[in-house]
Amino acid sequence: MSKKVYLVGVDGSEWSDRATERAVNLAADTGAEVHLIHGIDWSAYQPMPISEIATRPADKKEEARQAEEFILKPLLEKYADKGVNIQSEFDWGHPVEIISAAIKDQKANMVFMGRRGRSRIADMLLGSVANRIAHRVGVPIVLVP
Repeated sequence: MSKKVYLVGVDGSEWSDRATERAVNLAADTGAEVHLIHGIDWSAYQPMPISEIATRPADKKEEARQAEEFILKPLLEKYADKGVNIQSEFDWGHPVEIISAAIKDQKANMVFMGRRGRSRIADMLLGSVANRIAHRVGVPIVLVP
């Protein structure tokens, strides 16, 4: 039997941090691996709050560095002593597409997502990433408040 894989969609928000914590704690109890995935959407039409427009890097190289340094690395460091195999990655594209593909590619057994993300305005206008994932994937999804 292959090892269980818990996939966590992360975006740097407190909600995705709680989803990561839930997945890591369950993985420690069940012997599962945890895969953190961050989708970076570079669409010119992506709605963003003013604060994010002012701070968003102008090039992809800088955006990648920030994803690693400020989103993925802190989570890996926080849970390094839990005894859980945690992997992380980011990819370019819409987060729903990135997470859906990762679920299939990594043969995830369960998905953990925060109920809210970084952009509440985008959630109101377009619907949340977690909501779209919940309606799209064929594995159990845990929406963490």
